[in-house]
Amino acid sequence: MSPEELEAAVKAAQSSGDTAWVLASAALVMLMTPGLALFYGGLVRPKNVLSTLMHSFFILGLISVQWVLWGYSLAFGPSIGGFIGSLSWVGLNGVGAEPNADYAATIPHYAFMAFQMMFAIITPALITGAFAERKRFKAFVLFSLLWATFVYAPLCHWVWAGTNVGAPNEQLGWIRALGALDFAGGLVVHISSGVSALVAATVLGHRVGLGKEKMEPHDLTMTVLGAGLLWFGWFGFNAGSALGANGLAATAFVTTNTAAAMGALAWVTVAWAHKGHPSVLGAAAGAVAGLVAITPAAGFVTPMSAILIGLGGGIVCYFAIQLREKLRVDDALDVWAVHGVGGTWGALATGIFASAAVNPAGKDGLLYGNPVLLLTQFITVVVAWVFCGVMTFIILKIVDAVIGLRVPEQEEVLGLDISQHGEPAYQL
Repeated sequence: MSPEELEAAVKAAQSSGDTAWVLASAALVMLMTPGLALFYGGLVRPKNVLSTLMHSFFILGLISVQWVLWGYSLAFGPSIGGFIGSLSWVGLNGVGAEPNADYAATIPHYAFMAFQMMFAIITPALITGAFAERKRFKAFVLFSLLWATFVYAPLCHWVWAGTNVGAPNEQLGWIRALGALDFAGGLVVHISSGVSALVAATVLGHRVGLGKEKMEPHDLTMTVLGAGLLWFGWFGFNAGSALGANGLAATAFVTTNTAAAMGALAWVTVAWAHKGHPSVLGAAAGAVAGLVAITPAAGFVTPMSAILIGLGGGIVCYFAIQLREKLRVDDALDVWAVHGVGGTWGALATGIFASAAVNPAGKDGLLYGNPVLLLTQFITVVVAWVFCGVMTFIILKIVDAVIGLRVPEQEEVLGLDISQHGEPAYQL
């Protein structure tokens, strides 16, 4: 075999391996949305189980179609000033089996598109936990479609457009060009959904009977199963974001598992000291908090740093729930406390613990002598909070004016399974 033939064979093998890993990762991330449905479904009352499951399952269909028609083009299409993608890729026009050099040189453009589609699906699904048990289904559908188009797509473009190292500057999103780091979605997925959840819970108001009747989880076994599926799928979420079967993917895999484990241990320990018992729900929630916190940092930090990030995620998110309860905001399933606060901690922790030795495409953080990165991370966190909060408020008000956000009180008391879907979850 000639040197040229050998080089071609090596490139073909690399491309095959990278493509296989990214497609498998896309499937793992897809599984996270049904996993989220189970996680949320166990936390609501029996009369609202199906409606909660339906939120995630329906979004799986809705955003898959939206992404193909126009979502992907807005999020990753040729950049217009670093703020939004053009509509030149509408209907996946110009997207095919050949790689796109602005994103990944060794995998088909379709593979990158499909991987990113799974992120676009789960992000609005996360928000649904905030308005569980009281939102009109038609309002949920319209809100999800508008939010994915006018909040997720622009923010995604700002952070990830042109993320390949060799991409030309004119194709970079403005946050990317600023130098901020977000390996797998601290800003794009978790801060955006968490802040939007807080706004949604505030605008919709309390559930009927809150504080007067029990609203405890009806099936924690379902929730723990969902948490396990989320943990499993998160390896695709974070390690898949390396966009190749390589050492960076292995690093992200290890840091992801380490932070999740530490988050679970931290939450259980704090809850045990605070309330006198090691909570099973706390273990599940703590693992998710650790996963959220490590997401923006997974490909930029060492495993030892991941322990500290997971520790912070478990502790900070636990006390965020206590704060939310004192503020009397009815974020039904604590989306803000886990994803909004956990994502914020993770984004800032990236600015502290990032190391160029781990990933040369990143940069050193505060711990390695570069405080500028922490400042950059802080600026982008503020931008994400303000943008997502304001846009979500506007979208909710539009939906309320057109359809009405909440079901009537008698339908809420009856339960959304029957009033919205005409089906009971359980034949008791």
